Amino acid sequence: MRMLIIGQGKTGSVVTEIARERSHSVQTLEQRENQDAGSLTAPSLASFDVIIDFTTPQAVVQNLRACLANGAKVVVGTTGWYQHLEDMQDLAARKNAGLLYSTNFSFGVQLLYQMAKLLGNQAAGYQFKIDETHHTEKLDSPSGTALTLQKVLSATSYGASATINAHRVKAAIGTHRLEVSSDNERIVVEHQALSRRSFAYGAVLGAEWLATRTGCYDFQDVFPQILA
Repeated sequence: MRMLIIGQGKTGSVVTEIARERSHSVQTLEQRENQDAGSLTAPSLASFDVIIDFTTPQAVVQNLRACLANGAKVVVGTTGWYQHLEDMQDLAARKNAGLLYSTNFSFGVQLLYQMAKLLGNQAAGYQFKIDETHHTEKLDSPSGTALTLQKVLSATSYGASATINAHRVKAAIGTHRLEVSSDNERIVVEHQALSRRSFAYGAVLGAEWLATRTGCYDFQDVFPQILA
């Protein structure tokens, strides 16, 4: 496949590496080369089967508008823009484009969401707490993953309400810890990212899946299909 990867920061660079390992033809576009999404024109986008965005909350909305308006297939690993999600869904539908988004493309985090759903559906009367730790350069706090975890819990049978404590540490990659407790016992489930390859691998597999589809998808909903 022909992939355009926008953003060559810490995660975007690993996405590029994994895409090439999987024998895809890859072109990269750094954010400084794409001011106001000016490089994402109809002729340039027509050269690619799928676009992957790992930029910033400030850049991603313009990138998405440019890509989806031209009917492109886009995977978005950037977080901090979900207040615009409904507009992007509508644009993708109107232009017969494809959009796959997630606060976290790690397979392990997707399993964490499933465990949270199980606990939220069964642990009536328990208290729920989420702790997340990321590097100091992360722009959104709490993390998108922690907010998604909180949303997963609130949608369970008992509408579990979870507090979030966010921490920023210079060298951290990403840790999410879910604590479920009562007066008599405590359950702790923790996901710790050991490298950015976990996020990048999921994004590339998501791009391979999206390349033959149109519509708007949350990675959490289609993860079982991609895993299979």
